Amino acid sequence: MKKFRGKRRYFRNLQKEAHIKNYDLDFSAESWFDFWHTHIDFCGHGNDAVNIRKQHVKALFNLFNEANKELENWGKPYQLWIELCHEDASMDALFIHSPNPNAANFPYQHSLNPLNVKAELPAYLTDVISVEQYKIASYETIEEDGRVEKLFIIQLQK
Repeated sequence: MKKFRGKRRYFRNLQKEAHIKNYDLDFSAESWFDFWHTHIDFCGHGNDAVNIRKQHVKALFNLFNEANKELENWGKPYQLWIELCHEDASMDALFIHSPNPNAANFPYQHSLNPLNVKAELPAYLTDVISVEQYKIASYETIEEDGRVEKLFIIQLQK
């Protein structure tokens, strides 16, 4: 495996980029979101080490909080959530969804399983956020190669 060089600069740039203003999102009266999402760790660097994963999760939650502030001022119904893939950091993403002209799929209903937060959450998540302020659930998908991936859905308590 190739060594990850320039971590300090990479994480400094990651924190600079993890702001909602850096995304070309329209919060005007005519706008809508149809499962808009972004992956903070698109290259999957977080798969290499827990400390790297924690930095990406912090950046993702920073983006989540800023998006929530913008959406609260937007004045339309919306869904905002983070999806974390336990096995693959490149799949971690922030999602925004609202009523839209493409499909009548709002609100989106996740098929989720009950989750024992204390026992099942990975350390890279519990070390970064205060889990009490979030509604957290999980689900599993079966990949084409037969692997089972566990995903966590994280939303604000409302």
